[in-house]
Amino acid sequence: MENDASAVIDAKPPQSLTDPLTDPFTPPADSSLWRTNFLLGAATASYQIEGAATEDGRLPSIWDTFSATPGKVLAGDTGALACDHYHRWEEDVNLLAGLGLEAYRLSTAWPRVMDENGAPNHKGLDFYKRLLGRLKEKGISTFVTLYHWDLPQHLEDRGGWLNRDTAYRFADYADLMSRELHGLVDAWATLNEPWCSAYLGYGNGHHAPGLANGRFATQAMHHLLLAHGLAIPVLHANDPRSLKGLVANVGRGTPNSESAGDRRAAELYEVQHNAWILDPLFKGEYPQDLVELWPGTEPLVLEGDMQTIAAPLDFLGINYYFRTSLASDGAHGFRDVPLEGVERTQMGWEVYPDGLRDLLIGFKETYANLPPIYITENGMASNDEVVDGRVEDTQRISFLKRHLAAVDQAIKAGVDVRGYFLWSLMDNFEWAFGYERRFGIVHIDYATQKRTIKRSAELVAKFLKDRNARAQ
Repeated sequence: MENDASAVIDAKPPQSLTDPLTDPFTPPADSSLWRTNFLLGAATASYQIEGAATEDGRLPSIWDTFSATPGKVLAGDTGALACDHYHRWEEDVNLLAGLGLEAYRLSTAWPRVMDENGAPNHKGLDFYKRLLGRLKEKGISTFVTLYHWDLPQHLEDRGGWLNRDTAYRFADYADLMSRELHGLVDAWATLNEPWCSAYLGYGNGHHAPGLANGRFATQAMHHLLLAHGLAIPVLHANDPRSLKGLVANVGRGTPNSESAGDRRAAELYEVQHNAWILDPLFKGEYPQDLVELWPGTEPLVLEGDMQTIAAPLDFLGINYYFRTSLASDGAHGFRDVPLEGVERTQMGWEVYPDGLRDLLIGFKETYANLPPIYITENGMASNDEVVDGRVEDTQRISFLKRHLAAVDQAIKAGVDVRGYFLWSLMDNFEWAFGYERRFGIVHIDYATQKRTIKRSAELVAKFLKDRNARAQ
């Protein structure tokens, strides 16, 4: 998920949201969510939950290196153990099945399945085969993301995403995984949130590998998108029956005032957050406004690159979390203006469900070739505690209900949205914020690894049970 430390401010939700709510998750009778072909699932990522960072031939990733660097991650936390999913995957699959969730989005760890020479690591591959096989036995649809930020450190040592060769190594990785996991994957996503990989990793240094240079960000983005484009035909060749797509995090920007400067600032924010990725995918070009934002940072683009990047997709994954209020910076960019008196999450992010609806409708109007959409991440962090064996995450319940209503509104406006994945199945390693921020619908006691189902998960399960009964 997008996770920029600069976005965090001290804020608490309105008191009204801490009051008990009666069965707040049940959608209205005319909601599109009652359709049995609308997938409802949960998502995780390899480095955030797996642990076992040095077991069975797994190599170091850039996040192992970054989190072990003093001052980079809150409290010095690392993903070395995380949720110990590598050893507890059977328990976690049973959790998914017990809640009645219909789909599971996970990522595979590149450093776990290949050595430095590109040869397969069969112990790592066997882990994913067992996991995906059990999910299929349980009737759970499998959405697999190939890259959720854990680049092998040996590739970063050769330049990482600044090195064009990394895109070709990614295609090799996609080839291996789609051959080995053929038939076990319902949908492949090449990349998760290339905006975060490029901008937070290479533009401002808040994420691994911790570099901070505007030209680095645009070049890294180009190589990430090139890697995506090179992988798509490989996935089609090796696993033709699966869906192929990419997951993008998107941001809603609104002007802080009606001035022309603030309106332009909001437009430029959405260019940087959304069009930077979506225009190459669906128009075959980078937005011209990027030059206004970042003059002199144009990436090196070789002949044929943009056609490769714009390969047709079966789906687009959308990750959405918050809205940002923007004002002109007095030059050619924008600055954030935090609004007062609004509901915020533990991350300090504003809760703004209308932003999801507005973005989905806007994308449909902007991109004539937009494929079907899955909301591949949506959720919130809260400071959840287990009290008498229960976790009453009331704000999350309200958050989910309102964002699912926004998805329903987009569907009724003609947007082809086919599913929704809660972020996240379980509390986990939240990147630069370590283990302090809890996004899960299942609570993790990191000292004991005990899993406790939160009230939000109970209500999701109840809805799915009611929907199944209604369909019979």
